[in-house]
Amino acid sequence: MRKVDSEWQVYRTRFLIRARQLTAPLEFQDALGREHRGQKGDYLVESSDGVLRIAPREIFEDVYVAMGLAIEKESPLPTTGNLSIADLKRQAVARVGMSA
Repeated sequence: MRKVDSEWQVYRTRFLIRARQLTAPLEFQDALGREHRGQKGDYLVESSDGVLRIAPREIFEDVYVAMGLAIEKESPLPTTGNLSIADLKRQAVARVGMSA
């Protein structure tokens, strides 16, 4: 996997999530025993509580708006270290407080 393809990006809807676009098919079973399958181009999505799921490309790109690259945090996937979603939320709140 190329470095650019494997970096997490932060996206927003009502909630912040981290996601990376799949460069190859991926299948996994989550902690509740549910099977997840994605194809190249789909997105692996991590919610703020750390739950992973796969979102089809068409749906993901219709719903989420990119906010930029995330700095990696500890994750069950191979990564290089970054801020958590909670850290990003705290930074956003701090910025809002500074502008008020």
